[in-house]
Amino acid sequence: MKPSGVDWLGDVPEHWEVKPLWTHFRRTKRTGFEEEPLLSVYRDHGVVPKASREDNFNKPSDDLSVYQLVCPGDLAINKMKAWQGSVAISDYRGIVSPAYFVYEATHSANSRFLHYLMRSVRYITGYLSLSKGIRVNQWDLEPQLHSRMPLMLPPPAEQTAIAAFLDRETGKIDALVAEQRRLMELLKEKRQAVISHAVTRGLNPKAKLKPSGIEWLGDVPEHWEVKPLKYAIKLTSGGTPSKDNLAYWDGDVPWASSKDLKVNELFDTQDHISQLALDEGAADLVPAGTILTVVRGMILLHTFPVVLTRVPMAINQDLKAITPKAGIDAVYLAWLLRGASGEVLSRTDEAAHGTKVLRLEAWLSMEIPVPPLAEQTAIVAHLEQELAKFDTLTAEAQRAIDLVQERRTALISAAVTGQIDVLGVAA
Repeated sequence: MKPSGVDWLGDVPEHWEVKPLWTHFRRTKRTGFEEEPLLSVYRDHGVVPKASREDNFNKPSDDLSVYQLVCPGDLAINKMKAWQGSVAISDYRGIVSPAYFVYEATHSANSRFLHYLMRSVRYITGYLSLSKGIRVNQWDLEPQLHSRMPLMLPPPAEQTAIAAFLDRETGKIDALVAEQRRLMELLKEKRQAVISHAVTRGLNPKAKLKPSGIEWLGDVPEHWEVKPLKYAIKLTSGGTPSKDNLAYWDGDVPWASSKDLKVNELFDTQDHISQLALDEGAADLVPAGTILTVVRGMILLHTFPVVLTRVPMAINQDLKAITPKAGIDAVYLAWLLRGASGEVLSRTDEAAHGTKVLRLEAWLSMEIPVPPLAEQTAIVAHLEQELAKFDTLTAEAQRAIDLVQERRTALISAAVTGQIDVLGVAA
């Protein structure tokens, strides 16, 4: 090994070359290709077609003529997320945001080797050192410093061997990850089925059933009541205190928005308002034990979040607070709404910019099953016991994914920095 001369890069194998990035890539900005498919750069996936991902909710500009063309072999960088690893060499032809950096290949090196090298842990550390800004999420990669970033280059045959080794080994790891994710998806489906069965059929398999007359509900126990949701709940709206009045913000009062609805029970929120905002009527509290749900926002695209508050809090205008009326247990109602999420999502419309909006009148007219209160309590206890098993299995699958992904990261870093002899491994 020999010193590279760069702190974040460390030592490199003695027979490897170290050259600046500008000797292998030239920054380019090719526009006017609006008919090409949209591409995105992901930290975990590299450059992929935007349409291939269901988790990309970023809306493209109406004017795609300013988007930049990326060709196979080009280096594409999300300049604000380079320090997180959103850097990759593309296998696709398409267009990316005008905010990206695109570099045309001018080299004869192995693109797969460079792809692994420039996405390795050491290089992510390098992007971090070359990114500047006031806030972390707004850090920009400094292009002039980036152009001088050192590339570690083994001889061509070794580049090819390293790329082939990593393609093979990461392929095995990716297959294991995919297997665990399929398991998690199956657990999620089974979990939803358990919820739906409990809140629509009850716990007694011998109970006599009657037709509910509702397509999504089917038959329900004979002694259960079926009635429109609007007769079972009271809705309360929220709002946003004026952002111009700084005294209303950063206090001790939780203020919920759709980004907080990622758990079953909510004890705190990401944003907070002050007591003054409450005193002056800029916001109102909903009590602990209230059900919160979203009625407008991108989160409605794939799920209908239902959260039970465990402390008093204020809510914003995209949420509704649901208070059950007499004879209905709040926790049971929360599970019922989760079990009916598919039916709820069918009662949404798309508004401006693709935002989903729940049609309140259509939703409130939805018929729901209402068992006796004692039976509601028993269903809640049953679900808490059964779903804990699914949660344990899901957590184990996620731990397995985390472990093999750590192994993947370490393997790539070791191979592209010469810490393991890939030629020896292949032999």
